[in-house]
Amino acid sequence: MNITVYLGANEGNDPRLAQAVRELGRWIGESGNALIYGGSACGLMGELAKSVLGAGGKATGVEPQFFVDQGLLYDDLTELFVTKDMTERKAKMIELGDAFIAFPGGTGTLEEIAEIMSKVSLKQLDAPCILYNLNGYYDSLKALLDHMIAMGLSSPERQQGISFADNLAEIKTILQA
Repeated sequence: MNITVYLGANEGNDPRLAQAVRELGRWIGESGNALIYGGSACGLMGELAKSVLGAGGKATGVEPQFFVDQGLLYDDLTELFVTKDMTERKAKMIELGDAFIAFPGGTGTLEEIAEIMSKVSLKQLDAPCILYNLNGYYDSLKALLDHMIAMGLSSPERQQGISFADNLAEIKTILQA
């Protein structure tokens, strides 16, 4: 399965992030699945790709030209797609993915997974949508989704397929279902 992972090009200030992203990458590489990600060599993105490749897996990057021009590309990828902009990048990552995981990240990660959440809720995408809630990172988003239901602006049926996982074991369980 092609697992699209959205995450930041920053490292963050919690060493548990790098440890967890390396664990996720090793599992993707060792399990016979393949990584689809943003293509960067920086921060958590670079750690993820290095872990997948180091475990014998395949890593496909989807990088907009302006990031390639800035020299942010991970050089040893299995495959690379260069897009004209971020909109084309998001579409390509969705096209290539069979499952989608949002690792803790910044506003770009939030934008990308929000599109997946919307497509899943509208039944326009039949794929797992997992928010990796490492150390409660996405607790506030989970509370917001619950608030949407409480306010009658969403429903449990609309949010089917959107999952929160606290660890890799829970991610594996969701993906195997």
